[in-house]
Amino acid sequence: MAITSFPFDSQVVTESQYGYLFREFQDSGVVAAYDSPGFQVSAGNGMVVNVQPGLAILRGHMVQSTAAEALTIPAAGTSTRVDRVVLRLDPASNSITLAVKAGSVGSTAPPALSQTDTGIYEMALANVTVAANVTTITSADVSATRPVVGHRVGVWATSTRPSSPRKGQLGFNNSLARWEWWDGSTWADLAPTVSWASLTGKPSSFWPSVHSHAWGEITEKPTAFPAAEHSHNWDSVVGKPSYFPPTSHGHSWGQISDKPGSYPPSGHSHGEYLTSGSTISWANGSKMPHNNSASGSGTWYAVWVEGDGTFCRNTSSIRYKENVRDIEIDPAAVLALRPRIYDRKPTEGKPQSRKDEYGLIAEEVAATLPEIVTYDEEGRIDALRYDLLGVALLPVVQDQAKRIERLEALVEELARAA
Repeated sequence: MAITSFPFDSQVVTESQYGYLFREFQDSGVVAAYDSPGFQVSAGNGMVVNVQPGLAILRGHMVQSTAAEALTIPAAGTSTRVDRVVLRLDPASNSITLAVKAGSVGSTAPPALSQTDTGIYEMALANVTVAANVTTITSADVSATRPVVGHRVGVWATSTRPSSPRKGQLGFNNSLARWEWWDGSTWADLAPTVSWASLTGKPSSFWPSVHSHAWGEITEKPTAFPAAEHSHNWDSVVGKPSYFPPTSHGHSWGQISDKPGSYPPSGHSHGEYLTSGSTISWANGSKMPHNNSASGSGTWYAVWVEGDGTFCRNTSSIRYKENVRDIEIDPAAVLALRPRIYDRKPTEGKPQSRKDEYGLIAEEVAATLPEIVTYDEEGRIDALRYDLLGVALLPVVQDQAKRIERLEALVEELARAA
């Protein structure tokens, strides 16, 4: 196996050997900044393109042009073709020259380059699109393809990357604005952008570090803070009463045992409350009062009629009451009541006269607030004590008043703390 080494003193070194040496120092390309005009091709007049002066390396050989050169593009044909402006190294003639390689008529692909290792070597500077029957080349017809080399690493476009890179070769891709290197099979980004999706080993959630916020920094705060649901051990409750009167409740007629078979009316009288011609009549659950308005000064009473027809007046003085005790009414039971609108069923033989009445349904009230529900002689739910509804509302109002006081005190405390 022959071993050849060069260059040494008193030794003949061929141009091929110098080419081998210098191509290891630098790739083929224009020696200039990427955006410099070196060997840049532009449209001239008519079918002429101009090539700017410049310095370039072709397969270890150097070429220098000190003045702009004009190249004539062959005449257009009847179909579009793509020509190439090239620098051509010809070792046989010891020259590197500018040349135009005409493309195939009707093809949008430029002609192939000749890039042999010891013979003709061509480097493309630009593609020139020659449309059918044109007589002028415009700037839109010229697209640059020249490769540019730096002093130590290459600078290129995606379309002008080195044709035979070596693994690890580094350069700057001006088309993609990134540094890239040849990994043996593809040009890889030297500093790729890492996306969140490409990260491995990420935790599934990120707990916030311990921190605090001033009260004024918190947005969308509620105006009131109801107490969270909680419970207390019986022993931890202070101020418990010594006894607990039973809460108001009711029993259905069917639950009552040992009821008498009949109920004789107790002795009573109507006196002045019922005068000649006055009647109390039933109309589908409603009793029609005597047509007499209450106005002016004097003493007035709310009059009630018991199920057996007995008149009585509604009293509230303590002198009529005994065994007075507190009653616990669940505010939620009162708030659960549903105001309704309804029409009265017509009285037999009379047209319907009462529509769109407002009120409550006694059966619905019995489910949550049975204390104000009354029953007829047969034990059926019959009516409501609307006069007691206002009393039932008092615990709701009192409970809300206490909540408001506690919340106002809490807001003041939090404001001071902030």
